[in-house]
Amino acid sequence: MLTQVRIYTVNKGQMDEWLDIWTKQIAPVHARLGINIEGAWVNRPQNEFVWVRTFADEADMQDKMKQFRESPERQALGDKLTGCLAKMEVRETEPIEFAR
Repeated sequence: MLTQVRIYTVNKGQMDEWLDIWTKQIAPVHARLGINIEGAWVNRPQNEFVWVRTFADEADMQDKMKQFRESPERQALGDKLTGCLAKMEVRETEPIEFAR
């Protein structure tokens, strides 16, 4: 499994606008395309939006991200997708085994 931890710094005063875009436009397209979103969090004092999504492997990620970029919904977003964001960090991680 390939997991992406995505940390976005949202421009000051634009968190609510970003959350509206993400919840109404971005997350639904991910669901339709079968891109698993494991969770999403807001750190308002730091203007951060953190979310985690998973893919079966690198090939699955490449295929689904291509579908997302080419989707009519993504095309309709235009610059709105990044217009609210000052910074995007993407960290690709893999799970480890540990005793629970």
